[in-house]
Amino acid sequence: MKLPVKKWTKFKPSLCSSCFATCCHDMPLEVSLPDLVRLGFVSQDEEIDDLKSVANRLLKKKVIQKFHPKKMVFVIAQKKNKDCIFLDKNRRCTVYTVRPEICRQFPKIGPKPGSCPYLPFSNEKS
Repeated sequence: MKLPVKKWTKFKPSLCSSCFATCCHDMPLEVSLPDLVRLGFVSQDEEIDDLKSVANRLLKKKVIQKFHPKKMVFVIAQKKNKDCIFLDKNRRCTVYTVRPEICRQFPKIGPKPGSCPYLPFSNEKS
């Protein structure tokens, strides 16, 4: 599924419940080590280990698609259709209570701060 070109809208929290979760489609999800611990992919003990070995393990499990050692961020893998791996069939976040910090802060931070790529369910294009 390819979603239409993103149209950025001034963000209002009320938009989320009727949106197609376009903020969770075809955008790299960069997470930190504390995010991975909160998500349960890395244990507290592993947190002190070599990050490259943690990254290699997560790459093999297809949890991440990249690791940027200089920035110390991991890029979460996407589904084949470019959706976030945490979206369910109803396009809702399956890890909402423990979601990564970037998701918690969106759209305060992101490609267009204060705006979101809102697409109502009724406008979905397949």
